[in-house]
Amino acid sequence: MEGIYAAAIVLGFIALGELVSIWSKARIPSLLVAMLSIFIFAKIGIVPDTIIDDSMLAQVYTILVAPLLFHMGTLIPLRVMLKQWRSVVIALAGMAVAVGLIFLIIAPIFGFEASVAGAGPLAGGIVATSLTTEGLTASGAASAIIVLPALVLMLQSLPSMPLTNYLLRRYARKLRDSGELHELAAAHHAEEENAATKKKLVTLPVFLVDNQLFMLFLILVGGSIATLLAVPTHIPSSILALILGIAATAIGLSPDKAMERSNSFGIAMSGVIAIVMAPLVTASVQDVINAFLPTISILIIGIIGILGGGYIATKLLRWKAPLGMSVALTAMYGFPADYLLTNEVARSLARDDDEKEALLNVMLPPMLVGGFTSVSSGSVIIASVLVGIL
Repeated sequence: MEGIYAAAIVLGFIALGELVSIWSKARIPSLLVAMLSIFIFAKIGIVPDTIIDDSMLAQVYTILVAPLLFHMGTLIPLRVMLKQWRSVVIALAGMAVAVGLIFLIIAPIFGFEASVAGAGPLAGGIVATSLTTEGLTASGAASAIIVLPALVLMLQSLPSMPLTNYLLRRYARKLRDSGELHELAAAHHAEEENAATKKKLVTLPVFLVDNQLFMLFLILVGGSIATLLAVPTHIPSSILALILGIAATAIGLSPDKAMERSNSFGIAMSGVIAIVMAPLVTASVQDVINAFLPTISILIIGIIGILGGGYIATKLLRWKAPLGMSVALTAMYGFPADYLLTNEVARSLARDDDEKEALLNVMLPPMLVGGFTSVSSGSVIIASVLVGIL
């Protein structure tokens, strides 16, 4: 299929998800609709299995994934990031309990390799899936086991995304109706005004900050440096890009929301969503049927562990349970779903732009930090340990 046609079709599914999300007031997540729709259409033969490759969006992802992580580092100021240590603890607690339960319950029933195959992707997303699959293949595991990581990755958003949506809506509605949101917004604005008075080491000229092409060049340089440093340091380029984005914003080398300033955020997001869709398109129905029981068992045990660990940590840290459990659930989908879900909830519940901004200021930092912890750092740690065991 011609690339332009394939790209239009893939973006059509993404746009359909956005429309359904708007129509349902974010009760139905856009990413979930897009993923299920393209899976159904691929399996009944309306769209080819090669549609993601034909669309060239995978190449877009390859080029822009590191710059996108650099951009994500510019979304939250370092001073705000340091305040979100609770999100890190909650995310790690959810992952630890989930992985522990999977080994305790799944391994005796379906075997040790099945528990390894499911634990990494469940707690770490795409990075952990690739590392775990590599380890299973090297160990000579059966094909039915090797396909498990992809299936867990493919299906784990089905329960976690609607549940996160419900919990975030519950938390946001209570904030909005109690009047607490206005107090938090006022405190945030005061903090922003105070931060604006503090000088950074570097001050970019306004004409450069407002120049879209220069901003695009800036984030590509950040992504390139992260990719270059990944080889000698053996640290994933995604984590390095995130750190560089945080550091560059802290000292003034990059403005906040760098990719949005370059007007390239939309195309980068389409590449990420296409990569998330790809396992759904390429997996055969028979693979899904053969691995259905262990996959569902892993998902049930895993989500119980994530919610349980997240809830315990949330209560110990004296945080709001709906927000804490939402942060813990980011391990099951990560970026961009954590970003999209939070924006959808804020958009649907806010009565005006000020309320939307206030809701995002409260919910987005912990959700993004939780996602970074579980899917970036946590995924590499967990998958590396699991592959080492094999």
